[in-house]
Amino acid sequence: MSEEALRAVLAKISVDDSEADAIFSALLPVLGESLQCDRVFLYLRSPRTRYGRISHCWLSTPDYPDLTHADWKLEPESLPDEDPLFAAALRTAPSIFVEDVETAPPEVVNKAFEHDSFGHRALIHAHLCFDGELWGVLQPCVFGKPRVWTGSDRSIIAEVTDKIVPLAVAYVKSANI
Repeated sequence: MSEEALRAVLAKISVDDSEADAIFSALLPVLGESLQCDRVFLYLRSPRTRYGRISHCWLSTPDYPDLTHADWKLEPESLPDEDPLFAAALRTAPSIFVEDVETAPPEVVNKAFEHDSFGHRALIHAHLCFDGELWGVLQPCVFGKPRVWTGSDRSIIAEVTDKIVPLAVAYVKSANI
């Protein structure tokens, strides 16, 4: 699928859309294919309760781990200390584009944490923030090799995150967690 397919899905999103689940399910495959990624997942969370879950996950092939979780779980208190990417997201810092987990500075990436938790080599840690709070992380990634994230990739992520933040907030609020 092309960038055109991605734009078509994005055009269908409205701020008051009650079909967040269907939109996320349609969006992740076209985003993954547009960015030529191996996996894209969506982690949603309540900033008030710190309960979260990976609600949606797309895989280019079944060879990669599906990280989807049915249940909402309390985030470990130690998570911001273990994962600098998550700590940056909690600070509502701009999204982070990691071209190589192996060579990224430790203040950006905890290499051991990434290996143990996700196994990817390159990733985008796209922060879904609203009113100064983190509501989720959209994470496209590549396995087995570094990846240079282009200006086009960065523009796509900026557009996608802008469009889906209201849906992420609505989805989390509707879960009553």
